[in-house]
Amino acid sequence: MKRVLTVQDISCLGKCSLTIALPVISALGVETVILPTAVLSTHTMFQNFTCKDLSDQIEPITKHWLSEDVKFDAIYTGYLGTAEQIDQMKELFRQFRGEDTIVFVDPVMADNGKLYPAFDMEYVKKNAELCAAADIIVPNITEAAFMTGMEYKEEYDESYIKEMLSKLNEFGAKISVLTGVSLEPGKTGVMGYDREADDYFVYQNNRIDAAYHGTGDLFSSSCVGEIMKGHSWQDAMRIAADYTAHTIEVTLKNPEKPWYGVDFEATLPELIAAK
Repeated sequence: MKRVLTVQDISCLGKCSLTIALPVISALGVETVILPTAVLSTHTMFQNFTCKDLSDQIEPITKHWLSEDVKFDAIYTGYLGTAEQIDQMKELFRQFRGEDTIVFVDPVMADNGKLYPAFDMEYVKKNAELCAAADIIVPNITEAAFMTGMEYKEEYDESYIKEMLSKLNEFGAKISVLTGVSLEPGKTGVMGYDREADDYFVYQNNRIDAAYHGTGDLFSSSCVGEIMKGHSWQDAMRIAADYTAHTIEVTLKNPEKPWYGVDFEATLPELIAAK
């Protein structure tokens, strides 16, 4: 059985980060080891949430794993709340990266043209360094614009996306994928570049007029799980994009009108069966 380490925060209530990554990757038949970077009472769309930073626990935990000779087939990082934690991840990659270990980085820090409130350009620079140490990176267009220094655009053509991928490629990751790419009206999806194969990949599905917290985490977690199942990165991206869109559609039909996350629990059987 493949084993994935995923490093991100955990919200006790809320469907995001580890509360998505752990069940989704596990459901795909992959052992999922977690390293929480912080514990929150709820995710940050709630008011008055509590947060306990766990940066001081990362080194003791990883030292224990090293003493037990723990190995990972993939390391997947999501939201990292501080520059210190990014530096800790670079060291973790060095310690646990085997010859065949896949390092998958989702540099969560921005959306809709803006950085999240807690972050600044120094944090952007640190995330670019983390992406340079990865095999696969999956920033959205906003995150990629900040890291590459390109202008953020809400209206663009394929040449803009290719230029952005070219600049991301300069960081050094084997595969750079942009999420939230819309290349025609009513469509959205991903576009990626494989540096070793010098090949582009585009996948578009129907845009759904809804926004939920945690859908980026659902996409990335699904990708990692599908890659561990043996799918190519292109097929993993396609399956994850379709699954995320389908889960949003199912959530929209829920008469209880959930607002803080998507009903991925209801759609996991379809992800497991996806080909």
